Amino acid sequence: MAALTGCVLTVAVYSWFIPKVTDAEITQSVKDKPLYWVAPMDANYRRDKPGKSPMGMDLVPVFDDVLSKTNNGNGADEGVGTIRIAANVVNNLGVRTAKVSYKSLKTEITTVGYITYDEDKLVHIHPRVQGWIEKLHVKTVGDPVKKGQALYEIYSPELVNAQEEFLLALERDNDRLIYAAQNRLVALQIPKSTINELKKTQQVQQRIIFYAPQNGVVENLKIREGFFVKPGSTIMSIGDLSEVWVEGELFERQAGQVKTGTAVTMTLDYLPGQAWQGQVDYIYPMLDPNTRTVKVRLRFNNEKGYFKPNMFAQLVLHTQGDDNTLLIPREALIRTGTQDRVVLALGEGSYKSIAVKVGRYDSENVEILAGLNDGEYVVSSAQFLLDSESSKSSDFKRMEKMSTSKDESTKDQKPDTATVKGKVNSLMAEHGMINISRDAIKKWGRPAATLDFIADEDVSLIGINVNDEVEFTFEIHDGNFVITSITTLTPDMFNNKSEVHPSSVDHSNH
Repeated sequence: MAALTGCVLTVAVYSWFIPKVTDAEITQSVKDKPLYWVAPMDANYRRDKPGKSPMGMDLVPVFDDVLSKTNNGNGADEGVGTIRIAANVVNNLGVRTAKVSYKSLKTEITTVGYITYDEDKLVHIHPRVQGWIEKLHVKTVGDPVKKGQALYEIYSPELVNAQEEFLLALERDNDRLIYAAQNRLVALQIPKSTINELKKTQQVQQRIIFYAPQNGVVENLKIREGFFVKPGSTIMSIGDLSEVWVEGELFERQAGQVKTGTAVTMTLDYLPGQAWQGQVDYIYPMLDPNTRTVKVRLRFNNEKGYFKPNMFAQLVLHTQGDDNTLLIPREALIRTGTQDRVVLALGEGSYKSIAVKVGRYDSENVEILAGLNDGEYVVSSAQFLLDSESSKSSDFKRMEKMSTSKDESTKDQKPDTATVKGKVNSLMAEHGMINISRDAIKKWGRPAATLDFIADEDVSLIGINVNDEVEFTFEIHDGNFVITSITTLTPDMFNNKSEVHPSSVDHSNH
């Protein structure tokens, strides 16, 4: 897919750039011999005659005069990879730019959650004595209950004995014994109304009724009538649904963007078209080792009873950075799989592809960590066409701008030159083109690289062969690497990394 995209972009560049020349100019250029033929999908695959590319596609001819007449912008030069385009071509391509600026990054994290009981109001009911369930007043999970409603009746010899001890204390009119016996009844969770009834009637009750401690619904029911229970048995649980929890899960990389109080929008398939606004109430301090997710909790009022435990919900967390972030539009970013880059608009029809380091995203913008400065402009439309042309020779690096007066003419400045050693990979001597794997250039801070070079009109490449080790001097002219002097070296000379100047037997035609 990437190869096909490269093909389309390269062909598109030629189809946009070349037709802008007048008919007379095109007619004249056709009569001239092309500089070379290039593969549509590989700008480094060049031949001196028509043919097929390694992908089986027809090679595209490149004419020197057509390209020079179309790329006639007069903008700034950022070194290798800079392309200049005429204003009418810029308009025809539909080039749009966007300003690099500091803004607040607003991201939306979409995830799923599930509704559960408010665990702060979930009550589990256990007996404190052993006995038999004589009657069950609540018989189904999900039944609503009211505070004070009868839940079950139990017969327990221990409860009978406790009542008799209390009555015995009352008969003896011993305050200390009465106090101790009454405290025992309370500790066994006998309802206060039952204790008062016992004082009044002086009659022991064989079956004690226990009541609901709060409003809610029966969450689980572990018993039936006739069951024998003992301390520790779970009889039932009652959950209060006046307020519910919604628990959502976030990926590990998203956890740092969320904090307590982050706004959340919740929707349910159960009630389409409706949305509820809430906020993050709690972020759990641990990571699930299996799913690698962090759990967050939200609270929602449920007085109308819309929310049912175990329902799935769609959550959108609206995060917002505290600090301003350097942003560009997402559409301006070019992602190649191995590199993120943008096309920098240098002004007056001048452009260059540069590498950038990106951070977080939102729906419209992307964070730039390195590679761009506030106030610069990047291409946000037709950038793929410009990038396909610039990336042929670009090093994707930023050049340090010289502190010169605006009135200085760049035409009077001498081009930078460098002398370096390298190995010849391929060449078309009759056309003055050569591909060399050169050493690093320390004074420019450039690492070793393999590049295409063009020989100056006073330099001949005749006599140089593939795999020759050479030392050469080159200049940068309009984004092209122009060799001004080249000398073949012996292996001993090539291995010597000290500075060696071209000898009198170089290939320059002086």
